[in-house]
Amino acid sequence: MIKALHHVQLAAPKGSEPLLREFYAGVLGLREVSKPPELAERGGAWFRSDGVEIRLGIEDDFRPARKAHPAFLVDDLDAYVAKLSDAVPDDLFPGYRRIFVSDPVGNRIELLQLV
Repeated sequence: MIKALHHVQLAAPKGSEPLLREFYAGVLGLREVSKPPELAERGGAWFRSDGVEIRLGIEDDFRPARKAHPAFLVDDLDAYVAKLSDAVPDDLFPGYRRIFVSDPVGNRIELLQLV
C-alpha cells in the first residue's frame, strides 16, 4: 500500500544549479537539502519544505517537462503572482485558483490555492 509521495524528480541541464537555487529556494521558498556525497557528484539539487520534496537531476540530453509537472499547494497565490512575471493564470480547476510558470530551465510548475 502506498502511504505518501516521497519526492518528485525533474531533469535539468548541466551547470544550471545556480539558476535552480535562485528559483526553487529564492522564489518558491523551498530550502535546499544536501545530497548524499555519492549523488552530489552527479550534480543537481534537492529542495524541501514541510511534506514536499523536489529533486532536480542533471540529464545530458535535457529536454524540459512541458506537460508533466509538479503542483504545489500554496497559502497565498497572489504573493507568487507578484514574484513571477511569466505566471499564466488558469481557472479550469473548480475550487482552486492556479497559475502555471516555467522554472529557469523550462520545466512546467503549477502553483494552486484553495478558493
